[in-house]
Amino acid sequence: MAKQKTIYSCTECGGQTLKWQGQCPHCQAWNTLVETIAEKTVSRFSPVSESGEVQNLSMIEAREEPRYPTGIEELDRVLGGGMVRGGVVLLGGDPGIGKSTLLLQALSYMSTQHAVLYVSGEESAQQVALRAKRLALDVHSVDLYAEIQLEKIQAVLAKRKPTVAVIDSIQTVYSEVLQSAPGSVAQVRECAAQLTRLAKSSGTCIILVGHVTKEGALAGPRVLEHMVDTVLYFEGDMHSSFRMIRAFKNRFGAVNELGVFAMSEKGLREVKNPSALFLSHHDAQVPGSCIMVTQEGTRPLLVEIQALVDEARSPNPRRLCVGLEQNRLAMLLAVLHRHAGIPCYDQDVFINAVGGVKITEPGADLAILLAVVSSLKNKPLAEKMIVIGEVGLAGEIRPVQRGQERLKEAAKLGFKQAIIPLANKPKQTIDGMTIIPVARLKDAVMHMH
Repeated sequence: MAKQKTIYSCTECGGQTLKWQGQCPHCQAWNTLVETIAEKTVSRFSPVSESGEVQNLSMIEAREEPRYPTGIEELDRVLGGGMVRGGVVLLGGDPGIGKSTLLLQALSYMSTQHAVLYVSGEESAQQVALRAKRLALDVHSVDLYAEIQLEKIQAVLAKRKPTVAVIDSIQTVYSEVLQSAPGSVAQVRECAAQLTRLAKSSGTCIILVGHVTKEGALAGPRVLEHMVDTVLYFEGDMHSSFRMIRAFKNRFGAVNELGVFAMSEKGLREVKNPSALFLSHHDAQVPGSCIMVTQEGTRPLLVEIQALVDEARSPNPRRLCVGLEQNRLAMLLAVLHRHAGIPCYDQDVFINAVGGVKITEPGADLAILLAVVSSLKNKPLAEKMIVIGEVGLAGEIRPVQRGQERLKEAAKLGFKQAIIPLANKPKQTIDGMTIIPVARLKDAVMHMH
């Protein structure tokens, strides 16, 4: 038997080369080439248009596709209102985070109005049935198919024509056309391409469950994320009962939306007021604590920023952030020294966002600095106060997006004062809230007590 020819495929872009190299010659990524068996040429995408003819864009009817609610409001929020006909959703997350549980709960609700199919490639039919029984779900109308061969799955989907189908997971599915093992770059790319083509041609909404690597990225080629319409990440601390689902790509809705769940014995439960998760409940105001309002998609969330400033015991003071950008902290401390006259060069500074939430927007700058000043001077901020604003290198306080919505959310939760950028000052007063607009960092430090 002739020896099979091997090539090296890039896990980032899917590019191929005959010899191993430290850097991919196609996308320039480092240490991404893995050895795979050279495959025969297989069919790829065909044009989505049924006629395959060139069409004038102005003559094409643009209509909104109907949504299929999942019965889980937090999931619908992240999806942009529900599933879309012919849409392909990729859901990734750590092992045991609750991906299969969430999808089984959604299919249980959708099965009352639509034909649904759950394709299990990792668990046997008995294991899925045990999970449904443990969650006390009504699965009388949920069809289950335990299979990992792509051609058989395609045949079942073409025959039954379900409205929604779940493939759990895409890394376990393999095609007979390819000789490589399931989970390889070639298999994942080909199986995802064929299932996406099937979804577009038949109108079936397909949800692909994806594994993640130890770095937190979806396993397989990056082209997988480009093929699908929506990419969702399921996040959460394994030692906590709270889970968050976030949209990183959505062709049918807004990105960066956030859905919050709590894991219970009966499955995932929606958290209607997620701001309560990210706030500590102190008997009295404590130094180093500052409440801010961050914006996750269209949802404003109240998050507590905690700071601990202590005298450094080494020549190099420590700078540590949890849930926030570490490099930005060093820049903000320099601005605090230059424009507010408060030095921290001989202090260790530790910053934490309560509840495990990750904040990437610059609107947290002012809250971080006021929490640092509060801890350094050992003086708590005023009670029921929120702080929002971006801090510039010149010491100015820059405006944030959706400032009015953030203030209304804080007022709804009982907060009485707000330090905000001058440019975000509302035209109309907000009942029960005193607004303190500031233009410079030193002005904000003066008003913090």
